[in-house]
Amino acid sequence: MTEPIVDAAPALDFDLKSLPKVSLHDHLDGGLRPATIIELAEAVGHTLPSTDPTALGEWFRESADSGSLVRYLETFDHTVAVMQTKEGLFRVAKEFVEDLADDGVVYGEVRWAPEQHLQKGLTLDEVVEAVQEGLEAGVEAVAETGREIQVGQLITAMRHADRGQEIAELAVRHRDKGAVGFDIAGAEDGFLPSRFRDAFTYLAENNFPATVHAGEAAGLDSIQSALVDGRALRLGHGVRIAEDIMVEFDEDDADDEDSDNIGLVTLGNLSSWIRDRGIALEICPSSNLQTGAIAAFGEGIGSHPLDMLYQLGFNVTINTDNRLMSGVTLTDEFELLVETFDYDLDDLLELTLNAAEASFLPLEEKEALVEYINDAYGDLG
Repeated sequence: MTEPIVDAAPALDFDLKSLPKVSLHDHLDGGLRPATIIELAEAVGHTLPSTDPTALGEWFRESADSGSLVRYLETFDHTVAVMQTKEGLFRVAKEFVEDLADDGVVYGEVRWAPEQHLQKGLTLDEVVEAVQEGLEAGVEAVAETGREIQVGQLITAMRHADRGQEIAELAVRHRDKGAVGFDIAGAEDGFLPSRFRDAFTYLAENNFPATVHAGEAAGLDSIQSALVDGRALRLGHGVRIAEDIMVEFDEDDADDEDSDNIGLVTLGNLSSWIRDRGIALEICPSSNLQTGAIAAFGEGIGSHPLDMLYQLGFNVTINTDNRLMSGVTLTDEFELLVETFDYDLDDLLELTLNAAEASFLPLEEKEALVEYINDAYGDLG
């Protein structure tokens, strides 16, 4: 096991947890509470590595912290197994919303793959409806505490399966009943978005937005396919777009770890296209380190290219990916940026506004969200 990902943040004069946050890349089956997994597993007869909540949580983090996306994805066998009934889906979705709100999230897009939750006989529409009922119950529970949160579903198709068209139609069918966008997820390497070209065309014909996992386990070809075949408005992770950027350091700064100089930068055609058009990158710092997505750039979180991308003007957003597996919250990821890259309140505000503006909300709701975030940050000043 590698050393802990998140170091203690320096002393701050503001409470990171209380800051309003926007979460765009957070998997439903990667955000369960360990205690909930244990209770649901007992009810359905599923065997777990441990029945102690603390030990089980540690097992998930250690198993995910392997440097391999394939090994990382294996941990989902246990969470998906307990999300096969209406009751299980409802509870997981409700608690998911409550946990987001406890972390200061005011708008969240929850992605998950309905096709993975049919083992007990539920239909695709039934599982989507069960999750939506849970999300709405979570919103109501948060409202009862005097807080507000808004959430939407990102209906996801699995890359290795052949149900893209069916899942795309499912997403469009639920567009006015909680679904706000479409995604493809799972093993990226070897499964380009081009496999789902017809499904993405169907979504475009129905004016339904898509974000596509690309640039995590695979490189520039995957990103290119996400844009061309997937018509992606956002890139899930997208971190390996940095492979299309050439940086030449000045000799005096090349070995200076404290230097802020990122050298002479040349963007390739693909990276220029993404930056110049403001295509959002849904970057998940801790997860990217765990899965090896940033291995080509260095060993530690300080080598993550997100800071370079941010400085160069890319539309960077910060996300958790899977809170259970990475053992993080969005607050933790913000603390990580403060600790690693010396980000301040202005940086966190810009990253949060990036996410708000990249959300799949209608324009009027998006503008209201941006205003709310600006007002909340303004009160700190």
